[in-house]
Amino acid sequence: MDFSLEVLTRTPGTLKSLLDGLPSPWTVGNEGPDTWSPQDIVGHLIHGEETDWIPRAQIILTKGESQAFEPFDRFAQARRFADWSLERLVDRFAELRAAGLATLRGWHLTREQLALRGRHPELGQVTLSQLLASWVVHDLGHIAQISRVMAKQYTVAVGPWKAYLPVLTR
Repeated sequence: MDFSLEVLTRTPGTLKSLLDGLPSPWTVGNEGPDTWSPQDIVGHLIHGEETDWIPRAQIILTKGESQAFEPFDRFAQARRFADWSLERLVDRFAELRAAGLATLRGWHLTREQLALRGRHPELGQVTLSQLLASWVVHDLGHIAQISRVMAKQYTVAVGPWKAYLPVLTR
């Protein structure tokens, strides 16, 4: 799990470095209808910190499979954070992540605890270890998504080089 913490600890700083001070065309642009901008993604990450990773880990540790996780609203950020600045979102995410990681470190999880099972409303039986690994991959996926969304703002501007830039066609 130590390697998981290395990535999870870095995500707030990565987002700040990537997004801080950029003009809004970079941060509110998206890939088209029903897609997310970098700002939307940071809101989604906040919602995950509040309702997903640590809360679900607590359920696994205290109730096991006897209580299914609440379904995760993947679009809650559209309602909750519509009037927040990107700076406020990134700062809030950093605060929540620091608190979540402090909680996680404070548990001093054992191999036995990492093998404990919970019940996901769609996926069924999952382990604490799988939940924590998914948290890492979720972060990395959204960092990649932010980069892709930002790159696509230049799809037309690159002209024929688009053929050599696969980030623009995926």
